[in-house]
Amino acid sequence: MSLRALAPSLTRITSAAAIGAALHIGQGDKIIIDQKAVEFSRAMLNQTEIDGEVIVCEGPKDNAPAFSRREKVGRGTGPKLEFIIDPVDGTTAVSKGRKDAISALACAPVDMLQMLPDDGYYFKVATDFHSRGKLSLDMSLEEIVQVVSTAKDKKLENLTVIMLDRERHEEILTRLRRLGVRIILLLDGDIAAGVASCLPETGVDLLVGAGAGPEATIAATAVKCLRGTMLVNVWHGKKEDPKRMKRLAMDGVDVEKTYTEDELARGDQLVFAASGITKGELLDGVTFIPNGAIVESLCTRLPSGTIEKSRTTVHFVGHPVYKGFGIKLM
Repeated sequence: MSLRALAPSLTRITSAAAIGAALHIGQGDKIIIDQKAVEFSRAMLNQTEIDGEVIVCEGPKDNAPAFSRREKVGRGTGPKLEFIIDPVDGTTAVSKGRKDAISALACAPVDMLQMLPDDGYYFKVATDFHSRGKLSLDMSLEEIVQVVSTAKDKKLENLTVIMLDRERHEEILTRLRRLGVRIILLLDGDIAAGVASCLPETGVDLLVGAGAGPEATIAATAVKCLRGTMLVNVWHGKKEDPKRMKRLAMDGVDVEKTYTEDELARGDQLVFAASGITKGELLDGVTFIPNGAIVESLCTRLPSGTIEKSRTTVHFVGHPVYKGFGIKLM
């Protein structure tokens, strides 16, 4: 089975994670949300005809449940593939019943995805095809915004920048406000924001800010499939762990390098899949029905650049994965 043929079915994995997490929306327990998302997605992966490996997963930085580094997944037959998975991008949002939480993954043949360990933060810039080849992280924030504005033929006051609402972004936020651009502040989850920056119907023009590493490569995979551009480098925070740079270098990360979408997600056989957990700008959230759930998902892939959006109704009774978790919704 080719990766192209397998691609649409990868949303089954993110759907499973979304359902596992959504069972605990608003209950305030972030550990159980991450744990169930991992358990459900692992069970679905292990029903899939692949010889797979999860090279890195979001979670260790926050001591949250996660896939193990280099965890083997799948039935051990079929194509050899590697995954980077974020079972819940927006765990806090799920725990508080807030919007914009998704489950997401990137998939490629072996040795095609750049592993950025979940160790500290990475600075990210993402936007659509208009600015490909025109941006550099050596530019100031103001220069980056101006390049995107000019490339998209938009006045600054009509440009929309999206970023995580974090203390570490206070200076960036002040500078953006001085420029007069519109700003969307996210409570959680910057993968969907990176994807949104490449889709004209979202109204989002640019993602900036520092976030976790696995999410950077997952988002870069989506951005590349959508013909956009993304730049990522290691974020040097004010309260930096002095040993972090050495750890990253030992993990194969060039701490001085700016990675492009082509370096984070190499080659032309790539898949990005995501499913909504709570209602958001990119995807609707999980809706539970008697003995089942409705999940909205998105899948995009190379080489075709195809984007598929789907709504799947899952029936728990008799399902080879969900029946094992004893879910009862009447």
